[in-house]
Amino acid sequence: MVEYLVIEDAAGLAAASDRLAAGSGPVAVDVERASGFRYSQRAYLIQVFRREAGVFLFDPSTIEDFAPLQAAIGDVEWVFHAASQDLPSLRERGLEPPSIFDTELGSRLLGHERVGLGAVVEQTLGITLAKAHSAADWSTRPLPASWLEYAALDVEHLIDVRDVLAAELEEQQKTEFARQEFQAVLERLPKPPREDPWRRMSGLHTVRGRRALAVARALWQAREEYAREQDVAPGRLVPDRALIAAVLADPASKQALAGVKEFNGRASRTQLDRWWNAIVAGREDTELPPDRVPSDTLPPPRAWVDRNPEADRRLKAARPAVEARAEELNMPTENLLTPETLRRVAWSPPAEVTAETIGSALSALGARPWQIDQTSQVIADSFVASLNHADDVPATDS
Repeated sequence: MVEYLVIEDAAGLAAASDRLAAGSGPVAVDVERASGFRYSQRAYLIQVFRREAGVFLFDPSTIEDFAPLQAAIGDVEWVFHAASQDLPSLRERGLEPPSIFDTELGSRLLGHERVGLGAVVEQTLGITLAKAHSAADWSTRPLPASWLEYAALDVEHLIDVRDVLAAELEEQQKTEFARQEFQAVLERLPKPPREDPWRRMSGLHTVRGRRALAVARALWQAREEYAREQDVAPGRLVPDRALIAAVLADPASKQALAGVKEFNGRASRTQLDRWWNAIVAGREDTELPPDRVPSDTLPPPRAWVDRNPEADRRLKAARPAVEARAEELNMPTENLLTPETLRRVAWSPPAEVTAETIGSALSALGARPWQIDQTSQVIADSFVASLNHADDVPATDS
């Protein structure tokens, strides 16, 4: 059974920070959120472990200022499993690592088939972790003892895992690959807000006409506003399918809306006035959304042979070559170079195709130097070969 301390106030934070500052080596950090339950992605538990200090579980709902913790561990490496998921929640509380080691990403670079935390701990240390509470509502208070123990186990072994993976990375000559990947995660900017986030509603493709789209938009906005007020995940209030059902039913009155069988969810009836008012607002809106919005999304590769035959030949030639290079390096192809990056450079390559110009194009698309070193010549050679063997490449189907 793992030993841990739950920290719920400023005095406890100060004492725990002192102990962590006196510990040795990097710190293991994890965050528990309430995804799928709450509107926000804030941290509801922050777990920290350091050798010679112990495991501490910090409750952000009762601690306002985490500056003492940042001062205690802000000059050492922080070890995560899937850091990109945790960093935004930590930054919201003023916690910022100077450098990171990501055990999930390191495992991918090493070619491990299973990269979940439990699988990585078992593979590296031979220890089996129970993952019974990974999808729990961590905003629950008080937190059950079994949940707290689970949370503590998430960080207790992470430093040992880090050391094993670091040795494997060194053995496979991938230490620099990992360093660049970890730094890229640390420096990655948040995605800008989508211009029309309501268009991501599941089932929206069944809605026809700009007026109906305006109603769908108004319902989505009403749900979003209420979800933010209540700090509840929107889909738990009224699922997307229910909003779309209300749009397609085109009810003539509030009573008719209440009679739409598919319009369900915990707030579908209790907030009936809210949803009806949104439908009315959508019907009266003078700024109708366009049926389609401009996008820089590339066509699916199966359409390239008709829409851009030269790009189709380039992609057909380069994709297997990059896959072969990834196999040589014993890592997934998407970690060597994302499929989207390869597709974009194949769709719109530099005017003169050389390893250097391809490398510049990859860099502009966000590829790291090690990825460019490993793929630019391979891609350039494939693109040149595609010009000479245009009739030898099979059709792309995905």
